[in-house]
Amino acid sequence: MKSFVEVPPESHFPLQNLPYGVFEPVDGDGGPRIGVAIGEHVLDLSAIAVAGLFDGPILTGSDCFFQPSMNVFLGMGRPAWKEARATIQKLLSVDEPTLRDNASLREKSLWPMSKVRMLLPIVIGDYTDFFSSMHHAKNCGTIFRGPENPIPQNWFHLPIAYHGRASSIVISGTDVVRPRGQGHPSGNSPPSFGPSQKLDFELEMAAVVGPGNKLGESIDVDKAADHIFGLVLMNDWSARDIQAWEYVPLGPFLGKSFGTTISPWIVTLEALEPFSCDAPKQEPHPLPYLEEKISRNYDIPLEVWIKPAKHQHPSIVTKSNFKNLYWTLTQQVAHHTINGCNLRPGDLLGTGTISGSEDESLGCLLELSWNGKKPLFLNGTERRFLEDGDEVTFTACCKGNGYSVGFGTCSGRVLPAVP
Repeated sequence: MKSFVEVPPESHFPLQNLPYGVFEPVDGDGGPRIGVAIGEHVLDLSAIAVAGLFDGPILTGSDCFFQPSMNVFLGMGRPAWKEARATIQKLLSVDEPTLRDNASLREKSLWPMSKVRMLLPIVIGDYTDFFSSMHHAKNCGTIFRGPENPIPQNWFHLPIAYHGRASSIVISGTDVVRPRGQGHPSGNSPPSFGPSQKLDFELEMAAVVGPGNKLGESIDVDKAADHIFGLVLMNDWSARDIQAWEYVPLGPFLGKSFGTTISPWIVTLEALEPFSCDAPKQEPHPLPYLEEKISRNYDIPLEVWIKPAKHQHPSIVTKSNFKNLYWTLTQQVAHHTINGCNLRPGDLLGTGTISGSEDESLGCLLELSWNGKKPLFLNGTERRFLEDGDEVTFTACCKGNGYSVGFGTCSGRVLPAVP
């Protein structure tokens, strides 16, 4: 497939991808609208809808692309998503004249990325963060509890998760203020208080929920994929010292809720389908409600870069892969709803930190520095945890036959704690 819109060879956004986002013009000419990335441009779907080009049986007359967020479209489900994708791919195709030869419509609908500002694409009612990487679970357990029994017994029977804070989820490029809080007491002294000294990133991805389920009902694991629109990159920033003191007995709170960053583009499961792969074998065998007819992950290479304040260039610190997850996205959805909990369009389900088995594939500084005992060196600068001014950037890109399906970047810079 090829588009009449020029797509650079290294672009994350060819015609095979078409990720969704919400943008507004940087000159203030109009409010938020839904768009799709193509090369170095954004296709304004509201302009396409005004032109009457969404003419399929589901989208004809729909106002889903006249909304300031994607929630209405998400709730319409996979038939609407497939219809929209087919229409957009056809309109952007090199052989289709409808948009290609209409100069007026091209001017209204195709925006250079340099002239738009990306916004949160969804209204996030609820955010859940899972703990689905076995390598991450094993490393964290070894650091905090020792190597004898690093992973609790329940971890191999269910996808562990906690309910996060949706209000502090921000779009890529937003600065993150170093949090303050209590730390572990030393000896008989009272708990410490002040700016976190162990600020960390967490390499994650997150599923964006489409249609939800009614309260009291659950989602079948083999039908759960129809409730997932797509994926974003996610940095679930963590204050390890605050977290270590507070997490017993109820889990993360202030050590996590100060900020979570997501990438602006939602890559659909349809675009990721060519990169699906077998999920790891699960032992012991999961309970029947988590047993899938086809258990799939996605082969999505992930990278983390850190750029200290006075450095001109970032340094790569992690190369991991989404396929390292032990619990699949669909198992996460099935488990989340097995008690009758109702998911809603726009809910965000984080995977948890994605670590591999190799040293260079560890998904956070807690693991990379082994809780500060082993320093990293970024072009000669030492790091155990993040310092003020550090900019952290995630990126992910699947390599197809002559094309790429990527997520762009997910970045944030650390600002000093508020006095």
